[in-house]
Amino acid sequence: MSEVVSGRPMKPMNRRRAFLWRAISVLLALLILLVLALMWWWDTEPADFDVVKNAEQHAAQHHHRVVPGTTTTATLIEVSRILLEKRGGYLANDILPPGVLMDNVPNWEKGVVLQIRDLALSMRNDFARSQSQSVEDDDLRDALNFFSYKHQHWIFPSSENQYRNGIERTEAYLKRLGDDNEEDGQFFARADNLEAYLELVNKRLGSLSQRLSASVGQDRINTDLAGDPNAQQAKPQPAEQRVKTPWLQIDDVFYEARGSTWALLHFLRAVRHDFEPVLRDKNALVSMDQVIRELEESQEPLSSPIVLNGSPYGFFANHSLVMANYVSRANAALIDLRRLLENG
Repeated sequence: MSEVVSGRPMKPMNRRRAFLWRAISVLLALLILLVLALMWWWDTEPADFDVVKNAEQHAAQHHHRVVPGTTTTATLIEVSRILLEKRGGYLANDILPPGVLMDNVPNWEKGVVLQIRDLALSMRNDFARSQSQSVEDDDLRDALNFFSYKHQHWIFPSSENQYRNGIERTEAYLKRLGDDNEEDGQFFARADNLEAYLELVNKRLGSLSQRLSASVGQDRINTDLAGDPNAQQAKPQPAEQRVKTPWLQIDDVFYEARGSTWALLHFLRAVRHDFEPVLRDKNALVSMDQVIRELEESQEPLSSPIVLNGSPYGFFANHSLVMANYVSRANAALIDLRRLLENG
């Protein structure tokens, strides 16, 4: 029986056209459902891993010894590997759905990349060099260059390829670090080297804390030149500034902080292991443990489907301020730790 439109039978051409539109509509609906399912599946932060066991497994797999510096270097490698191989892969430079439609995980990845660069910089400038006049390690120099590549570049070369090259160069350094050649590949677990790295961490956490706190808007007094009567700056700035994160960027800053603290948590656990004799001698193990504890608290699962931005004493939560609290407390403990390393 032929179909009827407005009381008249539908022509075969019209029937085919209607069927085609229905098929296209079904395919588009299925495609949208697939994209939404992948977005949900990929929107997950990786779990923690044991940095000591990871270093031991890496040493056994690649047939090298576990020496001071093995755990820190192996952790840098593993965090970088997880960045690229986690569920959904690396998303920050995706140009097609569903990755291009996502922002939580890409901002999480940005935070991880920044911490990787900080540790790679300290590995090159401090941990692998005995004094300021010593020669830098070629593999670590190349690794830092690769890790410093733009995190959103998708082609010629892509960010993933550059970061994989950084992992390979770090692997090469770690292999030399654990071999029997005493003249090639070094790691110096000294208090001054550790203090130099923690200074970078200090500044990174301070910046994150300020940006998280700006989710509700703040009137901040300009303290850029405080404490130095002869200090100058290139351009004048007002004595007070109103700082507020744009509404659409609040969750971006939050997830960047989540990624940054996740990576830093693993790096400091590894540093604690490699520098334990130094920390014990400075009576600083408890201070390091306190920093790690605050970072662990920052990784508690987010029970809300969105990042809430309620007023500081309002009815709804403000997740950015909660994260800022843990970051600030970790930073305060880090300042105490640095003081112990300098004077303890």
